[in-house]
Amino acid sequence: MVRSDAVGQRSATVTDSGADPRVAGLSKAVVRLRSELDAYPVQLRDRHAAEDALDVLEEQVEAGVPAADVMRHSLLLIVAAVGSVSALSEAMTSLRQAVELFGEPAQFRRVN
Repeated sequence: MVRSDAVGQRSATVTDSGADPRVAGLSKAVVRLRSELDAYPVQLRDRHAAEDALDVLEEQVEAGVPAADVMRHSLLLIVAAVGSVSALSEAMTSLRQAVELFGEPAQFRRVN
């Protein structure tokens, strides 16, 4: 199976508390990136755009049922703002992986 096919087929396992562990993972990734971005000493031109996109992701987490298209849009904005900063690469990778757990939007899923 091609990796892109597998991404869309991931299912959520709801914990005993009724919480989706993907949401908890997304929350953790958002907090980590925000923390590392706050600690990054260099002024980034698009830092505010990244912070705004992280705010949107936090709102998605608080809602409990994140929308894949909203998360992907926010992720793209964050990558555009800080994606080339090597000091933030591990946190960016964690965030990307957390977003990928929610699968691909229907229009991008492979048919065969």
